[in-house]
Amino acid sequence: MSKLSEVPIKVEVYDALSDWEVHTGQGENVVARRMKGRFRTLKNFGMSVWLIYFLGPYLRWDGHQAVLLDIPEQQFHLFALTLYPQDIWVLSLTLLFFAILLAAATSIAGRVFCGYFCFQTVWTDIFTFIEGQFEGKTPQKQRKFNTEPWTASKAFRKVGKHGVWLAIAILTGITFSAWFTDAYQLWGDIFSLQAPTPVWVAMGIFTFFTYWFAGFMREQVCFWLCPYARLQGVMYDQETVLPAYDAVRGEPRGKLSRSGTQDANKGSCIDCKLCVAVCPTGIDIRKGQQEGCITCGLCIDACDSIMDKINEPRGLIRYASHKELHQGKAEVSLWKRPRVIVYSLIMAFSIMGVGYGFTHFEPTEFNVVHERRPLYIQMSNGDIQNKYTLKLLNKTDQPLVVNYHIEGLPSASVDGLEQGITIQPGKIVPVTALVRLPSETTESGLHAFHFIATSVGSSAISNRYKAVFIAP
Repeated sequence: MSKLSEVPIKVEVYDALSDWEVHTGQGENVVARRMKGRFRTLKNFGMSVWLIYFLGPYLRWDGHQAVLLDIPEQQFHLFALTLYPQDIWVLSLTLLFFAILLAAATSIAGRVFCGYFCFQTVWTDIFTFIEGQFEGKTPQKQRKFNTEPWTASKAFRKVGKHGVWLAIAILTGITFSAWFTDAYQLWGDIFSLQAPTPVWVAMGIFTFFTYWFAGFMREQVCFWLCPYARLQGVMYDQETVLPAYDAVRGEPRGKLSRSGTQDANKGSCIDCKLCVAVCPTGIDIRKGQQEGCITCGLCIDACDSIMDKINEPRGLIRYASHKELHQGKAEVSLWKRPRVIVYSLIMAFSIMGVGYGFTHFEPTEFNVVHERRPLYIQMSNGDIQNKYTLKLLNKTDQPLVVNYHIEGLPSASVDGLEQGITIQPGKIVPVTALVRLPSETTESGLHAFHFIATSVGSSAISNRYKAVFIAP
């Protein structure tokens, strides 16, 4: 970092304001004021992505659930595709893509995942919205409501709020289970009390933690429990754009006069504290970057609305980098930032791998295991015999009748492959093959050949496996 004498911006202004602020949860809960604005609209859009979580299990495809994680059968149904444990590399690349996407987004624009998509902040936002409908939409109204003596109306509103909270929490738990079993049958099993034990366990865990975390702990989960909140700082650099207060322009703060004009000797900030009022974690962005900042941009909406009213240009609080505010440097292009380039390359390779995997799934998977103890045996007539176990996984949704034979050992005889083997969908039927070669025509060493598996009635389904015959 440059020395202070070389920085063309008044860094001492930022140093004077800098103050680490953490809401410890003692006293009143944070009740954020809701305001319209472009970042609130963006946040609502990001929250709506979670509708996929609630609606996804009820989509049907070709007579079955479109997306189903069938753990007992070790199958992952994704519309027309069925993935097996052997295809885990495709899922791994998918998870790698999203992990790197999270890191890339953080290095570019901070904790945007927390601000717009994180389940904790989304559920908390929904729970606080419901609380506002029952108890008041501002801290003052809620404080007044909670200090009033108990009446039938107050009890009804309290019970109503917690009833809606519990309903959402229970629905969250049921929906989680619906991804692992048939969603429509699940509801019948729950109402008839015939659901399996894992369903009740999942419902209990999700109901409790959703109700507790979103209803009571709220921003404290982000402060104390979330590991990502503690790691996000190492993903920043001086070019990361974050919601930030332009202290050079805003300081010193001053109130508006009765005539509605601003003192010429004062900065643009009129100390209305609206940026603090709308913050879901209760921080003051004017004190610098805080651990509790989830970069949702709601403080920007609040400040811009005030700037519009006092005829000041927007941007007193805006997305800006450390270099822009503290060093007066222009924003660096994303494609000139090394870490962004590295992240982009990793994501590109992940996407290509996932695309290749989804477009090159084979209907079967063929594997041959050579018996190792012993590697070979010599028969009483002098013939050399090797033992193999053939395993073919049927990835289709129909039974397959498979015939096996070998190629590459002209004088060999095979036992165990005389008839077709029926393999049910998603199953493997091990087959033992005994391959023999006459000793007088067999040279010592390794002899390469192929096992061929062909489906009866479907010549397109054919597999080859290169094996080795061992002779003394």
